[in-house]
Amino acid sequence: MKKIVPSLWFGDNNCEEAINYYVSVFPNSEILKIEKYPDESLDEHFKGMAGKVITAEFTLNGQKFLALDGGPIYHFNEAISMTIECENQEEIDYYWEKLSHVKEAEQCGWVKDKFGLSWQIVPYNMGELLKTDAQIQLMMKMKKIIIKDLEEAGS
Repeated sequence: MKKIVPSLWFGDNNCEEAINYYVSVFPNSEILKIEKYPDESLDEHFKGMAGKVITAEFTLNGQKFLALDGGPIYHFNEAISMTIECENQEEIDYYWEKLSHVKEAEQCGWVKDKFGLSWQIVPYNMGELLKTDAQIQLMMKMKKIIIKDLEEAGS
């Protein structure tokens, strides 16, 4: 087996917009291929999907993803999320700014983007920052993770 590749179904027919946005946010990222649904007159299964994405391949920071427009019955939920392990507070702040679009979904480093996908924006050493009860309790009250506050709570 080579690698496990996440596949994202966009339910609001905004796959192409989403992957263009993600590629602009993450370094070392590119769109590899986008194929569109054919003319719907060719097959009744394509009703309403002509011109939408049937297959897209792209990379985010070197990780390959697949994506497509899945139609209106498919939507993301919090049962799955993408984790971004950040090197420092500056990276956390950057990704938080770029990806958090649903304020009521913010909790403990979790955000939801404008396409409905959930992300965990956390320090790469999160385990080391949660060694004490005080650190854990503080983190549970945070929306965006503040590394300095967790470090101080562990002192």
